[in-house]
Amino acid sequence: MKGLVYTGFAVMYALVAFFGIGPVLFADGTLTERIVTLVVVLLIFVLLTLGLLLVRRRLS
Repeated sequence: MKGLVYTGFAVMYALVAFFGIGPVLFADGTLTERIVTLVVVLLIFVLLTLGLLLVRRRLS
């Protein structure tokens, strides 16, 4: 069960990194648009990390 949960979180991290950081680095928009996107992506990473910590605590 733990392996499945960790694999799921790894996939979610990879998807957020691929679809989130790409637009930050390669966007042709304004600097403000890039910064807003970066803040949203970082917030998603923080929420994923908090979710992982919560799940780890419940599984152990």
